[in-house]
Amino acid sequence: MPSRSVSRSAGSLGTVALVAANLLPLVGVTVWGWSRYGLLAVYWVEVSVTVVVASIQALFAERGSPDVVGTHEPLHELREKRGGVRLGPSWPPVYPRNLPFALSMLGTWTLFGGVPAALAWLVLDVPVGVSVDLVVGVTALAVAHAESFRSDYLGDARYADVSAREILRTPAQLTLALVPIAFFGLAGGGPNAVLVAVVVGKTVLSVSRVSTGPLGRALRSLADRLSTDEPMSTDRPEIATPDAPVDARVTVRRRPVLLGSLAAVAMGFVSRVVLFLVAGVVAAIAAGRIRLAAAGVLVLVTAAAARVGSYVLRYGTIEYQRRGDRLVAYDTVLDAPQWSVPIGSATRFETTNAIPDRLLGTGTLRVSGVEGAPGDTVQFGPVDDLERAVETLGLPVEPEARPERDPAVILAGVGLAASFGAVPVALFASAAVGAGEAVAIIVALGPFFLLPIGAALWAALSRV
Repeated sequence: MPSRSVSRSAGSLGTVALVAANLLPLVGVTVWGWSRYGLLAVYWVEVSVTVVVASIQALFAERGSPDVVGTHEPLHELREKRGGVRLGPSWPPVYPRNLPFALSMLGTWTLFGGVPAALAWLVLDVPVGVSVDLVVGVTALAVAHAESFRSDYLGDARYADVSAREILRTPAQLTLALVPIAFFGLAGGGPNAVLVAVVVGKTVLSVSRVSTGPLGRALRSLADRLSTDEPMSTDRPEIATPDAPVDARVTVRRRPVLLGSLAAVAMGFVSRVVLFLVAGVVAAIAAGRIRLAAAGVLVLVTAAAARVGSYVLRYGTIEYQRRGDRLVAYDTVLDAPQWSVPIGSATRFETTNAIPDRLLGTGTLRVSGVEGAPGDTVQFGPVDDLERAVETLGLPVEPEARPERDPAVILAGVGLAASFGAVPVALFASAAVGAGEAVAIIVALGPFFLLPIGAALWAALSRV
């Protein structure tokens, strides 16, 4: 990394470049005759670049991010993952725990920025009027943000003092700042004083949240005083690991982890957004738009693969170690302890009736009394032979007998699932209901059908 003085000089240069790049489109409209649609296009590109850069920045953030009450980010199981991976010898670590925040920001911007912009472009026939000056403005904004990332964020080691939530507040605010510019452009314009006020306000916001120079620090301090008292970052407490050598170790089996991830994928797909996308794929196939349907299927497959990968990284790379009188869950890929508990009366071990364990003959424990874990509970396993693992690690637990196989419960569960699943099938097969109406009904009521179907299948599989 460069020295502190060099970093400050580079940071000041990055601030100047950022201010100039933000004001350049204003000069383009007032002096060079750009259309307001062109200004809107420039700022749309800039917010898109900001979202991408901020999402990359968030991956390096060292401080922890408080939970967002009532919200589950994509791949939220990685939120509790500890440790990071270095992309190069001089780079700071990338932390998987920040990936849910980055994906959440990218998804939000795609949904509320990308899709509306594409629809406006197609429906309103917006005359952007591409010119050399316009291309220069877009390029200047992109270069300014890239330079700020290199000089301010990495060069001045700002990643050590921020959290992913704190970083991603910037693109969220810039998205709101883009709204008045969008109305200004789409409405055909207005007084230039309004345009100047909006652009200057957006420039102040960009500098206050990106720059580490004196101007950026002053603006950031003012904005923090006017903001809410909700904490945006927290300290990450260290895991208490004894200095004792590893007396015994047991590794997780990957196959049941992969099988267990299917349930996580299914639960993640129980949402109206996913149902809307599935319905869109079905409608595209019915209309003969194969390329559009293929794009939708690619999005669904990519989302499912990402969920499987995150689930495997969360549970499938763990080695359980007995160190003195403590049990330590150690991630062999990230080379970091995930949790640690004393082996004694303060910790409770319970056998779970996990479906992958029933199908593959593996075993899983629920460990309670883990300080700092969500609900003070973590998962042990799945392992090949639960009884042998308990004996190897010397855990104070007697594996309980799981419920016996029950064909009557299996048959009833499958029958109920088939009954609920027949409803959407009947809607598409019925001649009295149009394809559009069927899609609308499934999107609106799909989660209410999927929940009982999932519950019935879970009941059936839990007695296999």
